[in-house]
Amino acid sequence: MKGTTRITIQGHLNEKWKECFEGMEISYVGNNTIITVKLKDEAHMHGILNIIRDYNLILISINSVERFHIKKFL
Repeated sequence: MKGTTRITIQGHLNEKWKECFEGMEISYVGNNTIITVKLKDEAHMHGILNIIRDYNLILISINSVERFHIKKFL
């Protein structure tokens, strides 16, 4: 998996978690935390999953984010 990815974690991660997920965007939807990251390669993803596992966080989902560009026709 490569490219922009959205990882959903159960619960709200507070400010102390920003250090663990450095360089990633953290936002909140309902009672979940959304971590958005631009993955370099599969090893990068495994590193993030290891952090989630090591801290006993509950993983809800992992989704690739595709960006669509609309072309204007003149």
